[in-house]
Amino acid sequence: MEFVHKSVLLDECIEGLAIKPDGIYLDATAGGAGHSVEIAKRLTTGRLIALDRDPDAVEVATERLSPYNATVVKCNYSELDEALANLGIDGVDGILMDLGVSSHQLDTAERGFSYHNDAPLDMRMSQEGISARDIVNTYSYEDLARIIFEYGEEKFSRSIANNIIKCREQSPIETTLQLAEIVKNSVPQKVRREKNPCKKTFQAIRIAVNGELDHLSTGLDKAFDALKIGGRLCVITFHSLEDRLVKQRFASFCKGCICPPEFPQCVCGREPQAKLINKKPIEASAEEFEANLRSRSAKLRITERVRCDER
Repeated sequence: MEFVHKSVLLDECIEGLAIKPDGIYLDATAGGAGHSVEIAKRLTTGRLIALDRDPDAVEVATERLSPYNATVVKCNYSELDEALANLGIDGVDGILMDLGVSSHQLDTAERGFSYHNDAPLDMRMSQEGISARDIVNTYSYEDLARIIFEYGEEKFSRSIANNIIKCREQSPIETTLQLAEIVKNSVPQKVRREKNPCKKTFQAIRIAVNGELDHLSTGLDKAFDALKIGGRLCVITFHSLEDRLVKQRFASFCKGCICPPEFPQCVCGREPQAKLINKKPIEASAEEFEANLRSRSAKLRITERVRCDER
């Protein structure tokens, strides 16, 4: 299987993980195994665990990691605690999460992620469960408008949702280009001239199909809980909703006293569980951006666990 994917912020991730040759590391989003292979190369007696919910990615990662001490598991990163427990691992030295849709998923037209190619509306990362077609053709106007507004941050969400309802009353919306045409006809001409207006709506529906934000919220907590003291969590995001969630969760890991401000002294005894390695997100260099346009919106945040008290 051809699985082409350029790993974003690769050098920055490897540096951020501060890899120990005898450590245990988890790539929670293996994809084409670009990050995984570079982690595995730096291990001697250490071990890499690579997760992905996409069967295509699991197949490719298994092949590409076969020369190394690595184990590939098909599961969502929100289930990483179960995956590690099944392998008898009670703590890891570093975790990488590279969020969003992979280049392979975008470039494989029949997966239905892209608005540039005509294909069945799908967008399922796991290739199981509810599809984009199901959402577009069965969700109510209110739910469609909410999803497109909240997950796509699309100000024309009501117009788009209304036109989806009108079109599906005539016949089901089956393909990516059908949906793209509806979106284009739902926004002002000025917006269509400035940029492709489909990006936000397709992002929103993809997030809804895959439950991405719910899985991310759960996955961040489970990832941090899996870290040993000194272990690092590196997360790459590609849009503001993901980045905001990661930033806020990292801040909560690093927060100490939670007593009300009017208290004269701390009575909660809470200590920070982590420290930020980079206060501002790391972004792609000009050279990387030129070589890989998909790195444009990438942001890398890194935190390190400093205590193992229960949060």
